[in-house]
Amino acid sequence: MITFKYEARDPKTGNKITSTIQADSEQAAGKLLITQGLAPINIEPIKEKGGVLNRGNKVKSKDRIVFARELSTLINAGLPLVQSLRSVGDQTDSKPMKLVINQIIGDVEAGKSFSTALSRHPKIFNGIFISMVSAGEASGTLDRALERLAIQQEKDAEVISKVRGALVYPAIVMLVMGGVVTFMIVGVLPQVKSIYSGLKGASLPWITRLLLWISDTIIAYWWIALIVLILLVFFGMKWFKTVSGRLFADRFKLKVPPFNRLFMKLYMARFSRTAHTLIASGVPLIQVLEIVSKSINNVLVEASIKKGTEKVKGGKSLADSLQGDPNFLPLVPNMLRIGEESGSVEQMMERTAEYYEKEVDNEIKTISTIIEPVLMVILGVVAITIVAAILLPIYSLVGKNILG
Repeated sequence: MITFKYEARDPKTGNKITSTIQADSEQAAGKLLITQGLAPINIEPIKEKGGVLNRGNKVKSKDRIVFARELSTLINAGLPLVQSLRSVGDQTDSKPMKLVINQIIGDVEAGKSFSTALSRHPKIFNGIFISMVSAGEASGTLDRALERLAIQQEKDAEVISKVRGALVYPAIVMLVMGGVVTFMIVGVLPQVKSIYSGLKGASLPWITRLLLWISDTIIAYWWIALIVLILLVFFGMKWFKTVSGRLFADRFKLKVPPFNRLFMKLYMARFSRTAHTLIASGVPLIQVLEIVSKSINNVLVEASIKKGTEKVKGGKSLADSLQGDPNFLPLVPNMLRIGEESGSVEQMMERTAEYYEKEVDNEIKTISTIIEPVLMVILGVVAITIVAAILLPIYSLVGKNILG
């Protein structure tokens, strides 16, 4: 049950009443108020304990995949949609997902189509999900559409997880390296300064003096450095959400090696997998391209798809519309052309998706092979620099016989 805050008017007295009520959906809450003799003015969900919104903004992708797969199985077994939804809602351990399912049940019981009920939760069910459900409803193959959705989302989540893993590893290594270097500069080098500062005639090498200057600056002005770092991170995150920031980030992904090949193949896999899933569900080609362009998550590739869509509307084939585009690898239009000529676009897109998903795995292995020795070299250079800053003064003093 969902808790709603409502405003209603009592027709008998004309007084306005503000209170809360529990129901499966807004429509169900309105019906309850009417049965109580009240005229609803406004009904909206409120926060549950723990601050989880009834709108279900925090539903995980795993919960969405399980929802699609379990619902597909139950509908395929012959259960009515509402009964299947109730069963899935009872089995889920996710409270946000359970709240969303209850709202969907209320909307379906109120006469809305399943796809319309899903569209009221755009942060959870994207255009791909809603379009495939709509096509499944129209063709009477809702169970198969939901099964394809589950497979598509599982594949996409798996690939994204692998890419994130490949990017997180070097970030963690660099973070640890930065922490060790900071400790050495702030904790160890000042002791070198205290040892040699009292020795007459001692002259520290330039590298030692440089690192000691950095050490003194960090110790004296660490709070300024911390503020600057926080501001850089804050405004950097804000900027990356702007149009220019997104354009810069997406261009970086496609242009800078060794990650450009990884991201390009990732986008090709996502394009092919999503297109295959939508085409297999009977979604029209133009609508497929419009949905895929919004789900690709790169403004440059999205612009290329939109450009290709306009060409398709003008009468060109999809293969010809994408051929030669710098943001598409040649295999995609080539496979599309084979599919268009043989009437098997759906199968060609599936094969292309499988190929690029394997290629993403290979690129991740290649990047790991490249990054590990590079990080080791960087770590070695940093370590040698710090050791040199500590040991060179000793050799300098020995050379001048200061210690003897």
